[in-house]
Amino acid sequence: MPLPRSSLQELTRLLNSLGQPMALVDDERRIIFINKACSQWLGVSPADIIGRIVRYQSGGADPVERAADALCPPPEVFHGRRASGIVAGSSDNAQRGARHAEFIPLRGDDDQPLGALIVIDRSPLPHKDNSAGEALPAEDEAAQLHEIARRFRQEMARSHHVDRLAGNSPAMARVRAQVKLAAAASGTLLLVGPPGIGKERIARTIHFAQPSAGAFLIVSCSALPAEQLRATLASLINRHGHPAATSITTILLADIHAVPADVQPELARWLAASLPGIRFMATSAEQTGELVASGNLRSDLAHLTSTLVIELPPLAQRREDIPLIAQLLLEDLNGQSEKQLRGFAPEAMDQLVQYGWPGQIDELAAIAHEAFERAEGFEVMLADLPKRLRQAAEAARFTRQPAEPIDLEKFLARVETELIERAMRQAKGNKTQAARLLGLNRPRLYRRMVQLGLERGDTDEPGDAVGQSE
Repeated sequence: MPLPRSSLQELTRLLNSLGQPMALVDDERRIIFINKACSQWLGVSPADIIGRIVRYQSGGADPVERAADALCPPPEVFHGRRASGIVAGSSDNAQRGARHAEFIPLRGDDDQPLGALIVIDRSPLPHKDNSAGEALPAEDEAAQLHEIARRFRQEMARSHHVDRLAGNSPAMARVRAQVKLAAAASGTLLLVGPPGIGKERIARTIHFAQPSAGAFLIVSCSALPAEQLRATLASLINRHGHPAATSITTILLADIHAVPADVQPELARWLAASLPGIRFMATSAEQTGELVASGNLRSDLAHLTSTLVIELPPLAQRREDIPLIAQLLLEDLNGQSEKQLRGFAPEAMDQLVQYGWPGQIDELAAIAHEAFERAEGFEVMLADLPKRLRQAAEAARFTRQPAEPIDLEKFLARVETELIERAMRQAKGNKTQAARLLGLNRPRLYRRMVQLGLERGDTDEPGDAVGQSE
């Protein structure tokens, strides 16, 4: 229901007179007003932004779109819940321009949603790495993740498929540094990781980060028979590899381990030639050393494809990265749909983190899409996740632990040792008295104490400790 015209005019006059940045969106998430202070802070004119439908996503294609989406209230606001958040107009004003905001739902006399009022702080948040996160309630994980996603996209603004590089784990920090290095280099590159982790997408990211990027071509070494693979590579090299080339063509050798043995010598010669205008990249599920050891790859070809190696760890080895990746995937879906979700409920996120992810990020993306479609509220609930995740969680809870072997002799020895030590304490070290308490004679007790390591056994006629009487 649109905001009544008379009410809107009265409200806009009031808001426009204030020095605090404010904006209004209607119940269809369309910006219907920003005041002068908000326009100045965003760095966009009202004419450029009013009328745009905003989406709850962490970054858009251009500064105006990012500025508009910064004003998007969290989805729960349209369900009548007030919310807090962080807004930042675009990547250009960076963290210095990030401010705290309140999102206030507006409802009519009939309690129908009319839209939302956005009230933005006059002052930016302190300029430090974690300031934005500290301004949000610690228990609101979805809001925290939305802000982390915004900052991550800001830092990775020029990268494609940033979800494949997301995460705060040391392993992914190393991968991002290697990706940056690979984009500035020109040698061969090998991406190692399990299927579904996004090797081809990251190769594409590296290619298009190069200033002189041209065509990006994928050759599947596992799908083509030897003669067709040889002919395909020869054709691509003849077409793109010449000194007059003004751009770099990347040929990605997907699944390098599957190159037929009789094609490997020729491929090694092409790689060794450093053909002008062509950069080779390769992907593999295993390190080249393992491939050479198993006989699947020639050592010279392994060396030529490993000028720079980027190893992408599986999700199960960096579970701390899963929440951010899931949030980024969900916000990408927000950007493609009229439906908007704020994130995953804590119970749903817990299950995502606990799952083993054999299909890696590809599987996570598919499940995020499925859950997005099923969700009926403003966030993904536990019941929205596919049944197989819940079944996996239940199976993990009741996984039978391997039975410990029962060593009867060791068990009985421990019991006997405890009883002898107790008898010796009660007898104050007197072996004759301790033997009597145990129903044994003294020589037998002594022999057993030697066998159990309780006595050295270095005399023929064992006696009690000096100063102890029988």
